[in-house]
Formats: sequence, structure tokens, C-alpha cells
Amino acid sequence: MLSIRRCVAHVVVGAAVVTTASIGTGTASAAPVASCAQAREDIAIRSAVPLLDWSENFGIDGAGNLWVARVMRGEVQRYDGDGRLTGTVAVPSPGAVRLGPDGLLYVVTGNSPLAGAGGIVRFDPAAADPTPTSFATGFAHPNGAAFDDAGNLYVTASDGVHRLRRDGSEDMDWWADVAVDGPNGIAVSGDSVYVTANFVAGSGPVGRVLRLSRTDPADSTTIADLTSLGSLPDFVDDLVVRDGDLYVTTLAGHLVRVDPVTGTACTVLSTQPLTAVVADPADPSALLAGSEEGTVLRIHPQG
Repeated sequence: MLSIRRCVAHVVVGAAVVTTASIGTGTASAAPVASCAQAREDIAIRSAVPLLDWSENFGIDGAGNLWVARVMRGEVQRYDGDGRLTGTVAVPSPGAVRLGPDGLLYVVTGNSPLAGAGGIVRFDPAAADPTPTSFATGFAHPNGAAFDDAGNLYVTASDGVHRLRRDGSEDMDWWADVAVDGPNGIAVSGDSVYVTANFVAGSGPVGRVLRLSRTDPADSTTIADLTSLGSLPDFVDDLVVRDGDLYVTTLAGHLVRVDPVTGTACTVLSTQPLTAVVADPADPSALLAGSEEGTVLRIHPQG
């Protein structure tokens, strides 16, 4: 998430991550955890201009190209499997980039506190000159997005988590039942809708990982609260489901693996501030992670 809240969060993050976890209660108690076996990292795409190239999020098209949301530049950039820039599409303040069931790429737009109302645009990534068209509008600072296996699109915004049908209309009953303050990243697996949240009302300002139910969105379960420097909360950003675990990026520069069943967590990598994470289409053993500096890292978790 690119926001004023992130700037504030810089004062509360540090080097070591610990976690608190409570399943089904919505409360948590502090308990430090050991690090996982440390992951190996290398550079998949190097930043041309640090910070201006902020890699806010990214997605993968049907041909395996990586599309990076360069929020400061106002565009999404296409890279081939060798990390070469092969195209750009103008999108104002882009956030999450997701491949839809129709083969089109869906991009969050307006992911900035200065952008006004945001929305979702989509385009054909295989077109010679992709042209974004509007899919949905009227979201307050939207950021994360994820499709379920029925083709519904879930979008996080400052006013909650939205579910859009395949025709772009919103399931307002679903949205009204969701109670998540400060949602950010989102991933869907089966009936589970996993959400990272910051500025959680009544339970600490940042760092929460939640599970919602697709069929009963009022059912909200706290999986883990990630903190830094002992008990200081860490700002959580994006997440992905891989081999049954959640991998979560944080402002303190950690990639954290969380067991969604037990809530146990451990740090697999400590590096620069991380923004987004996806599975690497070219390597099933690797993840790709974006950064505020703009570099895209290829990460190989161990164990």
C-alpha cells in the first residue's frame, strides 16, 4: 500500500519479527518465534531509478510475462522471462495487477491518497497496444485485489473489502457484512479470503493477518499479528498462498511465512521494505517480491 499511513508506520518498524496468534477469537498475545531457514534471494528486475520505480504490486499474464505496477510513474510495465522491459501501459496510481478468468489483466487504479476516487481497469495483455477500459469505479483508495475460482474479484479499499461479480456489479450484501479496518493485501484460496490489515481498531495499530469466509463474510478470524523489535507492530502489506502457507511482506523488510491453521509464523528473509509477493511463473520453488526501492527480488524459501 502506498499511503500516508505507510509513512507514519516507518517509526514503528525494525529488524526482527515476532508474531502473536489467536485462532477464532480475534485477540492475541505476544510470543516471539524463531526464524525459518533463511531464504536465498537474487535480483530478478533491477530498479532504474530508486523510489520512482517503486514496485507497488504485480501480476502475471497468460503468456508468463510479469506486469509491474510502477505507482510513482503511473504505469504498469511488462517484463519477459529474462527480466527485459518489453512494454508499458499508462494507469494512474496503479495497485494490484491480476489475471482475470477472461484472460484480461485487471489493474487497481487510484492507489494514492492524492488520487481521489479509484477503480479497476482492464486490458488485453496480448494486444499490440493494450488500451485500459473501466471495469468498476467509485472506490476509496483501493489497493489489493484477488479473484476466486468463480470469477468474483475481491478488492481492498479504505472503506473495507469489496466483492465484484464478473459483470462489474458489486455484491453489496457481502461488503456490508465484512468488518475489516485498514485492509491492504488480499488472497483467495477455496472458501478462505486472507487479508492483511493495518490500523486495526481496538487491538493495535498495524500488522494483522485475517481470514474471511467467502460464504460467510461476517466470520472474521485473526490468524496472526506481526510485530517488530519485540512488541512494536510491523506494517503488513501483500500476501500470497503457496503450498498451504501464507507468505506476507512487511514494511520492516521481512518476508514472513504464516501457517493459516495454527497462526505460527517465522521470518524467511530480512531485506529492504517489501510491497508485494507472487509465485514465480518461471520457477515453482521461488517467489517474486516487490520493494519500495523498485527492485523485484526472486526469493527461494528454504524448508
